[in-house]
Amino acid sequence: MRTLQGTIVSNRMTKTVVVRVDRLKQHAKYRTHYRSSQKFKADVPDAAAFAIGDIVRIVETRPLSKDKRWRVVDVVRKATAPLTDESSAEAATPEHV
Repeated sequence: MRTLQGTIVSNRMTKTVVVRVDRLKQHAKYRTHYRSSQKFKADVPDAAAFAIGDIVRIVETRPLSKDKRWRVVDVVRKATAPLTDESSAEAATPEHV
């Protein structure tokens, strides 16, 4: 049973998240390293519980649908919260006393 670690890039489906797994490969002829990525659809009970940018561990499972063959096991690291419009506007405008 294969286990991979990747970043969530989409959580718009009800019970599915899209996970991007980045790999570092070596070119056969030139021996240089390059980064390649692959996207997997993974099953979750509630996709709204996961945020874009979360790093998760996925495990291979039986075919659940046409594209889903993976299941999210656990969250390795939660994504940092993005700045909202209100907080960024307050930080950008200086206070005049």
